[in-house]
Amino acid sequence: MKRFRVPLALSAAVAVALAGCGAADKGAEPAAPPPDGVSVSLAQWRSDEPVHALQIAVRNTTTTPVYFADVQLVTASFKTLPPQSADATIRRTERTDLPITYGEANCSPSGLPQAQPATVVARVRTGDGPLRKVVFPVPHPDPLLSRLLRDECSAFLVKQAATLSFGPDWKQDGEVMRGSLVLTRRGTGAVSVASVEGTTHYMVTPGVKRRPLVTLEAGEQRAEAPIALSPGRCDPHAFAEAKKAFLFPVRASVDGGEERVVIVEPPKPLQERLIDYALRICGLGG
Repeated sequence: MKRFRVPLALSAAVAVALAGCGAADKGAEPAAPPPDGVSVSLAQWRSDEPVHALQIAVRNTTTTPVYFADVQLVTASFKTLPPQSADATIRRTERTDLPITYGEANCSPSGLPQAQPATVVARVRTGDGPLRKVVFPVPHPDPLLSRLLRDECSAFLVKQAATLSFGPDWKQDGEVMRGSLVLTRRGTGAVSVASVEGTTHYMVTPGVKRRPLVTLEAGEQRAEAPIALSPGRCDPHAFAEAKKAFLFPVRASVDGGEERVVIVEPPKPLQERLIDYALRICGLGG
């Protein structure tokens, strides 16, 4: 029977993962290579983004069912979380998703890091065989992990200098809700906000026409930019599927450097007010 072959670069990634496991627990069960015909990749649905989750996409090209007891993403780019229950039997399939959450990115104040190799460690049973620990290599560089690392660490760099948040005072003015984006000093550097972008449900109109919208100067502790929100969609289906309604992308830079995206999410009480407001404006109740 033809054995599954792991490319040299991926073999190194597996070796690193196994060495790390051994260093953490010398009595741990030794890991085995993936079963023939079974491989994994990474994917993410829109609903995964707000909850820091992704999908372990499993491919099985054989007729032998493979049971996954649990799965774990292991990479130096993100903090490693404990194995997460899968309890799934994967039969012949081009793709079956196993959802997991992943740890926060390992960012550095010195700049954006490069994505590191990743593996998926799982306890699996092939056919009627015993349950065993298996390491699945993730093809490197993985585009999803690279994007997630870049996005999270870009926001990290801005947040070292200031906290970005929605202000506490919001009032309805005709058919819009007026409030502000607030910058609060946290570290050093001048922080400039170039734009506040809308979401799947809300359009954002800045209260000023200049660019940047606001700058928290190096000697200031607080600055704010007036903004107005209005419904972007009014169909009932949109409200029922509001997975990213409150994840507002804010483009900001520190000391005139590269613009980076920070996702700003209003607190829950304000989210509820905005939903009630949008429903009223859209004539859907309230």
